[in-house]
Amino acid sequence: MPFIYHRTVRFEETDAAGVVYFSNVLKICHETYEESLEASGIIIKDFFSKSLLIYPIIHASVDFFRPISCGDKLKIRLIPQKLSEDKFEIDYEIIIADLVASKAITRHVCIDKATRHKKELPDVIKKWLKEFAFTPII
Repeated sequence: MPFIYHRTVRFEETDAAGVVYFSNVLKICHETYEESLEASGIIIKDFFSKSLLIYPIIHASVDFFRPISCGDKLKIRLIPQKLSEDKFEIDYEIIIADLVASKAITRHVCIDKATRHKKELPDVIKKWLKEFAFTPII
């Protein structure tokens, strides 16, 4: 089942045209990613600072379908999927009033923090992937 996160767009996230600055969409997506990890029982502080494994983004893309403005109430849908033993991808949909305003993808690889060599995804990430993966309705 996808993870759902709700938030309001802040003025500081917009540009001179009054819409969310393009890079802030990825910031909102990463915020959603962090919230989903926490919802899965992962201690964020430890995950990002004390872990021997890290998960850098190796690819990101964003598509924009309609403006996102200050004050908009967002519903962000996060759906992760395992790509290989050491990679996962997250699909995001940013929704305003039941209309998709933007879609994004981030692809991550698991590496050893010290050596920078690829590592197998640990059980905690496999659990997170299963918890929020897409499950088709039959």
